Amino acid sequence: MAHTQAEVKPVHICEKFTATFDILGRKWNGLIIEVLLTEGSCRFKDLAQAVTKCSDRVLVERLKELEAEGIVERRTYADSSLIEYVLTARGQSMREMMEAIHNWSDEWQVAKEA
Repeated sequence: MAHTQAEVKPVHICEKFTATFDILGRKWNGLIIEVLLTEGSCRFKDLAQAVTKCSDRVLVERLKELEAEGIVERRTYADSSLIEYVLTARGQSMREMMEAIHNWSDEWQVAKEA
């Protein structure tokens, strides 16, 4: 039986949940987080090679956003030009969630032939 417009009740979505999806829903953020969860600290060039379809400009933007959210830390070293990106404790706490996404995708996503 179809619902009429008057019968549909608005769904309340928690502001924290919405804010979380604002972060995770941004294209490339999940993949950046996954690479850092898997590899630990990475240089920019390593992230760029891992997230292949993301332009350098967008990758820089996403890293800055994740840093502002307290998920990624940009590390510089006084005695070197080395710059690395690493997940903070907040970013590391996403591991279980990312594993659940892997499990879901293994079960429900159909691999596309190249």
